[in-house]
Order: sequence, then structure tokens, then C-alpha cells
Amino acid sequence: MSLESEADLPGDVLPGVLSEELHAELVAFRRDLHMHPELGNQEFRTTAAIKERLEQAGLRPRVLSLGTGLICDIGPVGDGLPVLALRADIDALPIPDMKTECSYRSTVPDRAHACGHDVHTAVVLGAGLVLADLHRRGLLPRPVRLLFQPAEEVLPGGAADAIEAGVLDGVGRIIAVHCDPRVDVGRIGLRTGAITSACDRIEVALDGPGGHTARPHLTTDLVTAAARVAVDVPAVIGRRVDSRSGLALTWGRIESGHAPNVIPQHAELSGTVRCLDLEAWRQAPDVVHAAIDEVATLHRAKSEITYVRGVPPVVNDPVITELLRDAMIARRGSDSIESTEQSLGGEDFSWYLEHVPGALARLGVRTPGERTVRDLHQGDFDADERAITVGVELFTAAALIDATR
Repeated sequence: MSLESEADLPGDVLPGVLSEELHAELVAFRRDLHMHPELGNQEFRTTAAIKERLEQAGLRPRVLSLGTGLICDIGPVGDGLPVLALRADIDALPIPDMKTECSYRSTVPDRAHACGHDVHTAVVLGAGLVLADLHRRGLLPRPVRLLFQPAEEVLPGGAADAIEAGVLDGVGRIIAVHCDPRVDVGRIGLRTGAITSACDRIEVALDGPGGHTARPHLTTDLVTAAARVAVDVPAVIGRRVDSRSGLALTWGRIESGHAPNVIPQHAELSGTVRCLDLEAWRQAPDVVHAAIDEVATLHRAKSEITYVRGVPPVVNDPVITELLRDAMIARRGSDSIESTEQSLGGEDFSWYLEHVPGALARLGVRTPGERTVRDLHQGDFDADERAITVGVELFTAAALIDATR
């Protein structure tokens, strides 16, 4: 069935444009989530709210075996046609909401939707409601799966658990958006290839016999050893891999000692390892381990390393990136697209791309002309809610265009 044959719109306009009424409902839904943020694997209220709204639309969502998160299929699933998955992450962050003049600020202490996952959820929910209506009208020839994923903020990411729970069964390709406060609302950022970096976590414990600061030559000067690990290891790593890979270790915590005249017996460092290149990321644990051991040994400190694998880079498939480009052009013209740089942030959407081709777009959430940049993972983050309509129409256009190819 051709899309144009039953569309009640001009032939050069795709169906699936969001009504003002549905936009207002999605804004209210997003604000409700914003007021009730839930951490990874604890998104019970969020899951229930999504499920209830989808059921009201006559759909049959299925809560994941993980206990939170859900999937919902729309269209002719099971006919052998590849499913296009639309993914949203639903968890919040363990930080306080600092928006003092906001009617929908978080009501939960030290919890906030400071990464835009509430916006992502509203976008996929809205796209599902529109696509369900198109399916009832015979305008959705191929199936779509809504995927509301828990625990994106919990390393190594809830995507890995969701995949194990079967969310990709029958899926041929997958798309997602992520809020970008550097991009104006009404626009998206696209990039073929790697669009995020890999991100791992590392914990280092250093030990020595301790002693008096008057006699450091008789013991292991553990504070100096920790300082040299902090300073020298990132430099050593930079000479062990191709500098174009962007492999970087950055420390976020260093602790040691209790008194100014006592050389301590224990020191701890923790930080993140980020990498722009997939192959270098696979080598990173061995490279980092070796560098830490060498520097610690040089200063007579015993090292114990805990390397926690996080997520690989999100590597956008060129064909799916082009699908998003065509979808945005169909909705808002070529001027609504800008090239985006590769971010050093991590995103567990990458795990899906280890199994099926897909792409992630940057969804503009900045009000044009706004001078204050409310960055991600900051307590004052907020989004221009017109971005919800942009995201919904991007996804519905992608689903319809994908069905013609």
C-alpha cells in the first residue's frame, strides 16, 4: 500500500504531523516525569505511566523482565518485515534540581531529569501514538517497536540488560535522539560514524608500609606515589596508543592520609577512561593497567586496579543517518540540520549498534537567542518543550520513509 494513496494531506507532505492537542498532552506528560524522577532500575512509576497511556491508545505494551522499562509493537509485526525500533531512556540522575523558578521542578530530593530523558520518553511516546493512528488508517506498511529503556545512567548501561531481555528480537534497525542544549530547538545535529565516545570507570588502590614524613627514604612515600600516578599515567597512556584515538584518563577523586607528619599506608584514585575510537577502546584496559603498574612500581607502591567496562562509542550507520537526514528534510527542510562534533560523553545506545545498524541524532532543545547554556548533568538543565514536537515528527517521518525503501 503506498503512503500517498490514503493520505489526507498533499502528496508532498508526509502524514504524522503532531496536533497542538497532542503536543500539549506530551508536554504535560513530560512535566509529570520531570517532577517525579526515578533512578536506573527504579523507574516503576515512570514505566506504569507509559504503559497506561499506551493501553489507552489500544496498544499492548509489555514490561521488560527487568521489572522496569517496556516495549510496544505497532503495525504488522510477525510478517517477516524488519522492525524499526525507536528508543528512549527513562531514568534520571542522582543530583538535586536547582531550577528555583520552575512549576514542574523535581519533587524528589537529590533526583533530577538533568539529561533530558523525560523529553526522550515523551518523544517516543508521542511517536507511538501518532504511528498507531496511522496504522489504524492503513498508512504504516512496516512495523515499529517503541523501546523505553531503563538505567542508561548506570554503567555499563541498561541497554545491555534490555538486549538480553529480547528487545531487539525481529529488529532490523534502531534510531534515537538525545537532547543537545547547544542546538536550537527546531534543528537536529547529525554525524556519520562515531558521535559519542567510549566511557569506562577505573578505581586504583595504592598501598605501602607507611612511616614518618621525616624519613620518606625508609618507606614508600605513598602520597608522592599517588601524585605521580595521577600525573604520569595519563601522559604514559598518550604515548601507548595512536593520539587520534582520543584515549584519555581523567581523575575525579584522589584521597590519602590523615596527618601532615605521617606517610599513609593507603591511597585511592578514581576516574574515567574515555576514547573516541572503537578499536582503541578494546585495547584500553590492558594499556591502562600496564601504565598504572609501571608508575606505581617505580615509586615502590603496590597497586590494585578495578577497571569497570562502560560503553563503547555510538557509531552511526551511514544509511540510517541518511534516513534521519531525509526525515528531517521532509519535515522542516535542509536548513534544520547541522553537523555535530563527536562528544566525549558516553551513551549506552552503542550496545544496540553492536547488534543492528542504527543512528542517534542530537535534538536541539535551546531556545533561539537564549544566552545561558544549561548543560547536561547540571541541576539547572531544562529544555524548550517545542523539541518534543520536532522529535515526534522526525521519528514518524523516519518510520514512513523507511517503509518505502
